[in-house]
Amino acid sequence: MSVPLLTATGLTRHYALPRTSLLRPAPLLTAVDNTSFTINAGETLGVVGESGSGKSTLARMVMAFETPDAGEVLFQGQNIHALPAPELRKLRQQFQMVFQDPYGSLNPRRPVGWSIAEPLRAIGEDENTNRRVKEALEQVGLHADAADKYPHEFSGGQRQRIAIARAIVTRPALLVADEAVSALDVSVQAQILNLLMDLQDDLGLGILFISHDLAVVGAICDTLLVMQHGKPLEAGRTADILRNPAHAYTQSLLTAAGVHT
Repeated sequence: MSVPLLTATGLTRHYALPRTSLLRPAPLLTAVDNTSFTINAGETLGVVGESGSGKSTLARMVMAFETPDAGEVLFQGQNIHALPAPELRKLRQQFQMVFQDPYGSLNPRRPVGWSIAEPLRAIGEDENTNRRVKEALEQVGLHADAADKYPHEFSGGQRQRIAIARAIVTRPALLVADEAVSALDVSVQAQILNLLMDLQDDLGLGILFISHDLAVVGAICDTLLVMQHGKPLEAGRTADILRNPAHAYTQSLLTAAGVHT
């Protein structure tokens, strides 16, 4: 039996809140509480919940931007939080992130080709950089000459395509998309979702898709994890949960998204 692309087991993350008394330790906020899931190659797991549900903290732990207080993340069988920094840096080319705001990954003072190549420079990949950048742009539906233009010359949807090109330029096995379409118009959202599904088919990507919108999640995700206040409420096949939600909170998200069961 093949090893899952990514396995998260018992992930827990606490943050210290401001002290209310000098005589007592700082209270703790549990942002993520004992959360487990798996992602297989070629599949998309959606993590859905309102603001403050812990889903973005979960994404940061999967990306090794933060270290869990308990639990572990295995990527292709390796515990990413136990790796020495040089090994993690080398492995990081295999998992990349797409953010809600593409300006977070695009330098406004540089042509977008420079920003797309940044992950390659980070792993010391200097050969064929221009070719890899142009290839990534074409994979996301843009012309190769877009590499010479600046971020302000593109629409919001085009900038998100460029951010996706930046994420796939290292040829990763996993994409983590954190609210990657929530700032876009509905018609552009559909285009980006279709792009992600096409890339998944072409490249065999696993995708961790973070969203507050169950309607969007239902369009792209094979499996689903519903979170509230850092706790996992229910998980399973997306179609099953949308058809028959087991928790009242999930039903409220469906109602808010205009999804009828």
